[in-house]
Amino acid sequence: MSTSGDGIIADSHRKNIVLFVTTLGSFLTPFMGSSINVALPNIGKEFNMNALLLSWIPTSYLLAAAMSLVPIGRVADMLGRRKVFFAGVTIFSIFSFLCGISNNASFLLGFRVIQGIGGAMIFGTSVAILTEAFPLHERGRALGINVAGVYLGLSLGPFIGGFLTHNFGWRTIFFLNTIIGILMLIMIIFSLKMEGKISTIGDFDYTGTLIYSPALFFFMYGLSLLPGFPGLILLIIGFILIWLFIRWESRVIKPLLNIHLFKANPAFLFSNLAALINYSATSAVSFLLSLYLQYLKGLPPQKAGLILIAQPITMTIFSPFAGRLSDKVQPGIIASTGMGLTSGGLLLLSFLNKDTGVDLIITYLVILGFGFALFSSPNTNAVMSSVEMAHYGVASSTLATMRLLGQMSSMGFVMLIFSLLLGRVKITPEIYPSFMHSLKISFYIFTGLCILGIFASLRRGRIERK
Repeated sequence: MSTSGDGIIADSHRKNIVLFVTTLGSFLTPFMGSSINVALPNIGKEFNMNALLLSWIPTSYLLAAAMSLVPIGRVADMLGRRKVFFAGVTIFSIFSFLCGISNNASFLLGFRVIQGIGGAMIFGTSVAILTEAFPLHERGRALGINVAGVYLGLSLGPFIGGFLTHNFGWRTIFFLNTIIGILMLIMIIFSLKMEGKISTIGDFDYTGTLIYSPALFFFMYGLSLLPGFPGLILLIIGFILIWLFIRWESRVIKPLLNIHLFKANPAFLFSNLAALINYSATSAVSFLLSLYLQYLKGLPPQKAGLILIAQPITMTIFSPFAGRLSDKVQPGIIASTGMGLTSGGLLLLSFLNKDTGVDLIITYLVILGFGFALFSSPNTNAVMSSVEMAHYGVASSTLATMRLLGQMSSMGFVMLIFSLLLGRVKITPEIYPSFMHSLKISFYIFTGLCILGIFASLRRGRIERK
């Protein structure tokens, strides 16, 4: 009797260790992104960067991560998800330190690219590791806590990033991430058991990778060059390569991305599509508001960070609740409700002007955060519960890719609007009216996207849990 009890306790202990380590990994990468957003004006001033080049500091990280995520998910399924997770934390930590000691914009952007690959190895495997460790009736709760870790990183990022930037300089943000990464590595070594030999890399789809990664690069870089002719050419090349990738993956025996998962599984298809739309509509909000609060409202980084914390801290509070609820209620219903609330929050933000009060801005961010909390955990549960265990790695990396493609698209929309309305100039008082016009147009577009996302979310149908 006691042996059985000891076994249950030991199993529970192992699951809690997995939950803690993966949640810390889920905290680390968004913390990096949200904390550096607050520091962008200071980085731009030190390296003399214009608004468009400045936007490449977050975008270079996202692009590198998106280009590598699906290949990483396939490698993780073949060699071991925990091994890839450990390697990702190592790379992320090393290149966080190198970003912190960069002495020009080129080095910073280059190191951000490799940091992004390390980040992809972390969040491309963490959900798969977690899903494998928890049974169906506990999965929503575990994923809710994991998603709360993401939002906690988003919550603390602006506050801590603003505090560090204001008092010690923007470089200390990267150094703090290095320290967190090192602590994670110590915990992984002593508490997370690595897999034995699973398979070899011999069946890896190299051709698919060579098509997929450049396709995303051409698409995103082309978007940043619009409305110029080179941007249009690169976008066309990107679309052609995406078409070739889909054709190739439909025919190859052991594909990089199992296209049939999308064709034969509407829940998987529409849950991923809903995630793509939702992140496309929300990811650039903190970037835009960080510039708005510091330039238009004249607030220091620390105070801007305190205001921006309202959205992610609301997500952190309500995500575990939404995750637990999705274990009992069809996740699509909860996620669609969340998408609707997110649309409302974005619409309210489109009415911002130079005189909007801070209390109103915080209220809008709370609405946006509550909507996103209701969407994200149930949607993640829907994706991971709609596939067999053998596909957890690819499903996790596909969902993470949707998130990154959404984040890239969100930044891409902003970069395109900046290109059209601001040009390659620094943000100075003379162009504040144009900047506000860009802000409003961005939020109009994001609101429209989110409304479309409600229909995509509703189309997924009933989730038959695997």
